[in-house]
Amino acid sequence: MPSGFRHAAIVGKYQARGIRPLLEEIAHFLIDQGLDVSFERETANATGVTDFDSLTTEELGRQCDIAVVVGGDGTMLGIARELARWKMPLVGINQGRLGFITDIPIGQYKDALVPMIAGDYEEEQRSMLESEVWRDGEKLFEALSLNDVVVSRGATVSMVELRVDVDDDFVANMRADGLIVATPTGATAYALSAGGPILHPGIGGWVLLPIASHTLSNRPIVLPDSGEVRIRIVAGKDVSANFDMHNLASLMIGDQIRVHRSAFTVRFLHPRGWSYYATLRRKLRWYEGVV
Repeated sequence: MPSGFRHAAIVGKYQARGIRPLLEEIAHFLIDQGLDVSFERETANATGVTDFDSLTTEELGRQCDIAVVVGGDGTMLGIARELARWKMPLVGINQGRLGFITDIPIGQYKDALVPMIAGDYEEEQRSMLESEVWRDGEKLFEALSLNDVVVSRGATVSMVELRVDVDDDFVANMRADGLIVATPTGATAYALSAGGPILHPGIGGWVLLPIASHTLSNRPIVLPDSGEVRIRIVAGKDVSANFDMHNLASLMIGDQIRVHRSAFTVRFLHPRGWSYYATLRRKLRWYEGVV
């Protein structure tokens, strides 16, 4: 039995065609390394895997001590929020183009996993956002986000007007297509495409970023993650709020979205020698033109 981990959970991008043989191959490989293996239930049901225990997310959190996630960054985002409360470390194996947080190429997973499951790896922890939607003093909705919270207008041509406060300090009234509050992880997602800065994961901060602001002086701002960002809807039609992959539509004038740092963090494991800067160079093609 390895000195590192003992019971692995397997989570897959089960929408991908033909993924079952790959998931079973990885499962048998982990068994050969001395680990017990269980499948996340939705993954097992969708792919037809029946030779392994299938467990709910809560059961995985209580019984497993490492999760191997096969897919892309979207697959990782979905399960990371679910398993964060159990402090389970996550390893990402990417089927296609390497992601920001699923960084092991499928053809190299054996060489990468052998030392990692024995306890030799790089570890980093990523912060998350905890959000609530309030209306007339009543909490309507709450969610966890690893990437971002996005408040945006509907399909109409009109902008949305938002009042932003940090704790008890008024920041600004913004008229824009929307507003993003992004973690350092989310800084390389929607916020990056909207013109925001890249934040190193080690920074205890968030990006507050208006989308297509009506006022050019409304610029991205980096905030400490120790306070609470409060976004009140002042004007706009069909306003919605997105919390990673969860959407709350038909928000009303006066509704408030409150965002603060979650007590939970996500643990990512990487092969020894992994570098955040190398990930940026690869994904953003910063190496192009270098002789």
